[in-house]
Parts: sequence; structure tokens; C-alpha cells
Amino acid sequence: MLARLSRIVPLIIVLALVAGVVYVVAMFLYSPTKAKEILIKLFTFLMSVLSAFFALASLYALLEGNIDVLELSASFLATTLVGLAVTLLCRRLFIKHNPNYRKKPEKASGFKWWKFRK
Repeated sequence: MLARLSRIVPLIIVLALVAGVVYVVAMFLYSPTKAKEILIKLFTFLMSVLSAFFALASLYALLEGNIDVLELSASFLATTLVGLAVTLLCRRLFIKHNPNYRKKPEKASGFKWWKFRK
């Protein structure tokens, strides 16, 4: 069991490094709140894509009857699905603690000069 769990450690380390770098760079360029929004959007997309990839890999390994690859891809799939669930939970808490952040500024209608043209 421990050997199976040790296979996903590199994936978790890479995801943690990506999250750290993206958050620090976005925090310096924008604000901490905007950095959190960027990180949540990025990880929602990344975890969705990785989950789809590992689901297809697991399905292919299952159809081919390759149990070793199936175990590996299924453990990666479980990791990415847990990551997606954590990301969606973070998004929910972010919106809960920043209720006005969901409302994006709208573009002003401005003066329509063609209405007054003769």
C-alpha cells in the first residue's frame, strides 16, 4: 500500500510547486485576492484536464488488461479528482468570504454619437 502511495508523491510535489510559483508571481503582479482567483481558475482547469487524461489512460489499461498500468493511472486519477474537489471547495470558500468579488465591473455604455447625427 505504501509503495502505491509513493508513486503519486512526485505529482503532488510538482502541483505544489506550480501552485506556489503561480501564487507568488500573481500576488506581486496583482493583489492577493486576484492571485487566489487566478490560482483557483488555473487549478480547476489543470485538475479537470489531468483527470480526463488519467481516466482515459485507466480505461485504456483496463481494456488492454494491463493491471500494473491500471493501478498507476487509477492512483493518479484519484489524486487529481481529490485535487479537483479541494479546488472546488477553495472556490466555494473564496466566493463565500468575498461575496462582492463575483460581480465583475461592467463596461460603461458611453455616449452614442450616431444617434444624434443628422
